[in-house]
Amino acid sequence: MADLKYYDIILKPVVTEKSMQDMSNKKYVFFVHPDATKNQIREAVEKMFEGAKVDRVNTMNYKGKLRRTRTYKYGKTVARKKAIVQLKQESKEIEIFQGM
Repeated sequence: MADLKYYDIILKPVVTEKSMQDMSNKKYVFFVHPDATKNQIREAVEKMFEGAKVDRVNTMNYKGKLRRTRTYKYGKTVARKKAIVQLKQESKEIEIFQGM
């Protein structure tokens, strides 16, 4: 297993209609490194976003989809891992989602 730093774990936020609605319940969705554990994701969110206190973390693994190229060869898209982070009620909001 690779030595992951907290800034390597969270890759990018997921911006969909459902994830924007969950922000009112202090749930935030991120694409994370495929080898990251729930404890590493918790630590990364608390270190990267000041004032955020994580209540729980749920993760989902997505396999790469099979796609065909123009020359009838097959390949796969990238496998991903998604994390839903629930913050505690007394914690601060995450600022990157404020303008959306």
